[in-house]
Amino acid sequence: MQDDPDPRQPDVREEKRRRRRHLLLRIDSWIDSTVWNLGFKLGEIWEEITIFSRRFRVRGWKRVVVEIADEGLTFGTAGFVLLLALAMPAFEETKEDWRSRGDFAVTFLDRYGNVVGHRGIIHEDAVPIDQLPDHLVKAVLATEDRRFFDHFGIDFFGLARAMSENARAGGVVQGGSTLTQQLAKNLFLTNERSLERKIKEAFLALWLEANLSKKEILRLYLDRAYMGAGTFGAAAAAQFYFGKNITDVNLAEAAMLAGLFKAPAKYAPHVNLPAARGRANEVLTNLVQSGMMTEGQVVAARRNPASVIDRAELAAPDYFLDWAFDEVQRLADEGKIKKRSLIVRTTIDMGLQQAAQEAVESSLREYGESYKVKQGALVMIENGGDVRAMVGGRDYGESQFNRATKALRQPGSSFKLYTYTLAMENGFTPDTMISDAPITWNNWSPQNYARSYKGRVTMLSAMAQSLNTVPVRLAKEKLGVKPIVELARTMGVATPLRSDKTVPLGTSEVTVLDQATGYAVMPAGGVEARRHAIAQVSDYEGEILYDFNRDEPAAKRIVSEQAVSSMNRILTQIPVIGTAKRAALEGGIVTGGKTGTSQSYRDAWFIGFTGNYTAAVWFGNDDFTSMNNMTGGSLPAMTFKKLMDYAHQGIELKPIPGIENPLPRGNHAPGLPLASAKDGTNATPNGMAQLVRPRSLSADSTRILRRISKDLSDAAPLPSAQKVAEVSVRGSIEDKPNQTAKRLP
Repeated sequence: MQDDPDPRQPDVREEKRRRRRHLLLRIDSWIDSTVWNLGFKLGEIWEEITIFSRRFRVRGWKRVVVEIADEGLTFGTAGFVLLLALAMPAFEETKEDWRSRGDFAVTFLDRYGNVVGHRGIIHEDAVPIDQLPDHLVKAVLATEDRRFFDHFGIDFFGLARAMSENARAGGVVQGGSTLTQQLAKNLFLTNERSLERKIKEAFLALWLEANLSKKEILRLYLDRAYMGAGTFGAAAAAQFYFGKNITDVNLAEAAMLAGLFKAPAKYAPHVNLPAARGRANEVLTNLVQSGMMTEGQVVAARRNPASVIDRAELAAPDYFLDWAFDEVQRLADEGKIKKRSLIVRTTIDMGLQQAAQEAVESSLREYGESYKVKQGALVMIENGGDVRAMVGGRDYGESQFNRATKALRQPGSSFKLYTYTLAMENGFTPDTMISDAPITWNNWSPQNYARSYKGRVTMLSAMAQSLNTVPVRLAKEKLGVKPIVELARTMGVATPLRSDKTVPLGTSEVTVLDQATGYAVMPAGGVEARRHAIAQVSDYEGEILYDFNRDEPAAKRIVSEQAVSSMNRILTQIPVIGTAKRAALEGGIVTGGKTGTSQSYRDAWFIGFTGNYTAAVWFGNDDFTSMNNMTGGSLPAMTFKKLMDYAHQGIELKPIPGIENPLPRGNHAPGLPLASAKDGTNATPNGMAQLVRPRSLSADSTRILRRISKDLSDAAPLPSAQKVAEVSVRGSIEDKPNQTAKRLP
C-alpha cells in the first residue's frame, strides 16, 4: 500500500507556477522600465534638438519668408509626387521601340490603285542637321523655340514671356511649349487639350532631353512634324511645295516652311498662298527680333517671297492614312512584313471618303452652332470588313487626333445591340413580351428618357423606343453583365470594357470604329466583320508581301442565323417606327440601325446599315461639354442618311439577311435625285442638302464588266507564240497532206 504524501512538503507543480509568475513579473517590469527609459531618453534628445534649433529661430519679417518657403517646399514636393504619378502612364510609351515607329517609307493607294498619300521616313536617308541650310534651322528656332540650346526641355522664361505677350494681346498669340515638348507630343501623345496631357508632355520632354542630344531632338522634330497636304517632315514639305531638296531651299522658302509648324492647314501655301506669305514674313521678323539675323539679311526675302508649285488642293484622307500606317506597323511587328519601303493598297474609296467628309462638315456647318457641337467622326465599312471611309475630325491640320479610332466616348443606347443580341441567342424573339417598369439594382434605379413606363411591351418595341429599364432587367434577371461584355468583344469592340451594372446602357467608352465593326456583323448574317484598312502590301519590285484575303483566316460565324434574323427584324424597324426616322433612306432602301445618346448630351450616335454598307456617326465636343439637347436621332441620323443616299445611288443593292422584302422593286438603288431645294441644290425631307454621286456606269453595266473580268481571270493562260506557230503548221500539214508530202525531202 502506497504511503500518503507528506503535507509539509511543497507541491512541485505549485512551485513551478510560482516561478513562472515571478518570471512574467520580471519581464513585465523590464518592459515597463525599458519603455520608460526609452521615452525619457527620446525626450532628452528632443529637448537637445529643440535647444539646438532655437539658434536658427527667425523672428520678425524674416519668419514670414521662411514659413512661406517651408510651405512652398512641402506643397511643391507633394505636387511633384502627384505629377510624377500622373505621368507614369506616359513613360510606358518609352519602353517600346519608339525610334523605329516611323522607320518606314510607305506609299498608299486607294482601292483602285491611285496614290492617295505617303507616310513614314527612312531615317538613315534623312538629311543630317549639319547639312541643313543654316537659315532654315535659324528660322525654325526663332519661331518655335529661341532658347532651345539653353533650356532642359521646359523653358520657364519662355513660358513667362508667352504669358506676358498673351496677357498684353488679350488672347493666345504665343505658345509656351518648347520644341522638345512638341516633339514629345508628336512621338508619344495626341493633340487632346487636357491638363493630364500637358503633364505627360512636360515629363516626356525631360526624358527626351536626358536621353537624346539637342541635335537628335531637332532632327526628329524636323522629320516628324506635320507640314500640311499630307506631308510629314521638312524634307517632304520642301519637295511638295517647292519641288526641290531641303538642302536647296532659300531664306524665303525656309521662312515659309518654318511658318507651317504652328498651323499647317491654315498656312499651307498650295491652299492659301497670301496667308503663307504673311506667316513667312512673321518668321523673318522673328529672325530679326531674336538676333539671329539682321534686317539687311532678310530684306531680300521680304521683297521676293517664295512661290510654290501649282498644285490642286488635295483632300488626302489623312485620318485614314494614320490608321492604315498603324496597321502597317502592326503587321511588321507580327512578322508578316519584313521590308520597310512599301506600296500599300488600302480599302479606301475616295468618292465615298469625300462624301463622308462633306456630310460631317456640312452638318456641323449647318447645325453646329444651334446644337453647340464642334466635332464629329464617322466610319463607313462595306459589308465584309473593308473600311471605305473614315472621318476623324473636322480639320486634320488643326488636330491630328483621330476621333474615329482613338476617342473613347460613351455609346449610350447604341450599345443595346449587344444586350438584345445575347437575348436572342438565349431564346428571346422580337415578339417576346417583357416588362418596362421601375427596377432597382444595388441602389441604382435607371429611368427611361421620357421618365415614364410602358408596362408590358414586346422586345421589338422596347428596342425601337430605346427603353432603358428593359436591357437592365435582361442583364440583371436573365443574361448577366459579363456575357454581354464578352459578346461585344466577340462582335468587334476592341476597347476594354467595364463589367458593372450600368454597362447595358452604354456607359463604358468605345470608339466609333468599334461600333461600326460591331453593327457590321448584322448585315453580314452573323459573320465577323474583320475590319481592315490594308488589302495588299508589296515592295517596289512588285513582290506581294501581304494579301488580306490570302494571309488572314476566313471569317467565322459569331452570331447564330436565328439571332441575326431576329435582330435585323428589330433594327430595320427603328428607322420606321422608332427613334431613327431621320435615317430612313430614299427609294425604299431597307435600313437598320440604332441611336445612342450619352448622359448630359455629351455624345450623340447613330450606327446603321444596309445590305451594302455599315456606317457609324458620332457628334460631340473634345472637352466633353454638353451639347444643346442633341440626340442620336437628330444630326447623327441625318448625317448618316446624307452619306448613305449618296453611296447607294445607282448601285446594285444587297439584301439584309433575315427580313421580309429586303430589297425595293427592281433590285437597284435609285438614280440621281430629282427634288431640289430653293437654292437649286438637291434636298432631302430633313431639309439638309443632299450629296449627288457623279454619273458613272449603271449597276447592270458594272455587273457585266465584273463578270467578264472574273471570266478572264479564271481562264487558262494563252499559249506562247511559238506554240501557236507549231499548232498552225501541224494544222496545215493535216489539212493538205499530199501537197506537203511533195515538198518534204
